[in-house]
Amino acid sequence: MRAVKIGGKLRRLRQDKRLNQAQMAAELGISPSYLNLLESNQRPVTVNVLLRLAERFQIELGSLGGEDDARLTAELMEALSDPLFDGAEVKGSDVKEVVSTLPAIGRALLAAYEAARSGAQPSASTDALEGGDVPVTLPSEEVTTFLQERLNYFPGLEEAAAALWQDNHLGLHTLHQDLVRVLAERFAVDVEIAPAASMPGLLRNFNVLTRRLSLSEMLSAPGRTFQLAHQIAFLGYRREIDAAVSRGKFTRPEADALARSAMANYFAAAVMLPYERFFEAVKQTRYDINVLQHRFGVSFEQVCHRLTTLRRPGAEGVPFHLIRVDIAGNISKRFSASGIHIARFGAACPRWNVYDAFTTPGMLRVQVSRMPDGASFFCIARTIEAPARVNARGGLPSRVGQLAVGLGCALPFAKELIYADGLSLDDPQIVTPIGVTCRTCPRTDCYDRAMPSLSQKLEIDENRRGLSTYAVTD
Repeated sequence: MRAVKIGGKLRRLRQDKRLNQAQMAAELGISPSYLNLLESNQRPVTVNVLLRLAERFQIELGSLGGEDDARLTAELMEALSDPLFDGAEVKGSDVKEVVSTLPAIGRALLAAYEAARSGAQPSASTDALEGGDVPVTLPSEEVTTFLQERLNYFPGLEEAAAALWQDNHLGLHTLHQDLVRVLAERFAVDVEIAPAASMPGLLRNFNVLTRRLSLSEMLSAPGRTFQLAHQIAFLGYRREIDAAVSRGKFTRPEADALARSAMANYFAAAVMLPYERFFEAVKQTRYDINVLQHRFGVSFEQVCHRLTTLRRPGAEGVPFHLIRVDIAGNISKRFSASGIHIARFGAACPRWNVYDAFTTPGMLRVQVSRMPDGASFFCIARTIEAPARVNARGGLPSRVGQLAVGLGCALPFAKELIYADGLSLDDPQIVTPIGVTCRTCPRTDCYDRAMPSLSQKLEIDENRRGLSTYAVTD
């Protein structure tokens, strides 16, 4: 652990506990003058003080670390890159100062900006502001934040999935039939594979009156198994789901419902890819997704999702980030444990290989990339197909949507992945310079640039043309 500056958070904690500086200093075993220096960020807090904070006030050290600050800083910079704020001349150092000293204000500004983008009214109450938990506008964003804060790991659901295996004698190669049996014997639910035309717009439908679970014939085999486990989650493990969701402070019923669905999805993944067996296979195959797909009978996306959840203490996998996009550039899923920041507002950097994947459908793309701050990442990406749709009126099927999934890690972890074999990871010629968004990226010599950089004054010379309209032509 390294020393960090947490003055704003330390001061907020003291105020929440209704302590003066002398009382807080006595609790931590330091002098009031030293505490004053810590709160004003004139001294970095040491490991010993962090440990005393965790012991005396029952707080998680992760909540005091710099990762949350870095994410909030990046998101605020992205929001402030909106042309709406062009005249404000906000500097990165200004944003870092706000996040370091007044993080609640930073979160409030972020919530207000997102509300303005969506045309909604900010839903933050005075109590929420005082507690440091400012609600965001979209329920999906609340759930994404919830998963991010818990590093996408829920031990209670892992234990529930393991209990399902043990109590019902499930088998890896008979899992689909075993889950159908569990639904019938334990929950009195009949399962049918229904014609797509009979359930337009649906992949799964559970009738609570007839106790019949209908799955669309358009689902792939892994998709059917996943939906069976998802339904079992709600029928048999709602208490565990509610316990996991209760740790989030959602502001709207829609976010609560979406979080419960996300937890049922998590449970389903833990059933299809049992932690210990999957972790052992991951280490044995060195993260070979193709082998893992066939060994566990799952899809590419399901393997990638499960890889982001391997955070069990003592049995941790590589910390990955995950992104899923459509061909228009919309980001439908994002999670980052690698340290990379994924765009929250608008399109991301077109140089990410997750976008290149659309040019070679079905082919795995590999990329070594570097952010403007020097952080380097190793990423793989591939297209996937969404479930086929059938026209309810008959005739030709609707277009099949295509998505791309990207999975990546910080470069030092790349050697653990089979996909890095044979690559000279320290060779600068294979590194692709990337950013988060065009507006926040300071690279002015980029031919992919679609918007001017926030860090460079836009100057158009009618006699010269750079690599792009907004590239500097020095």
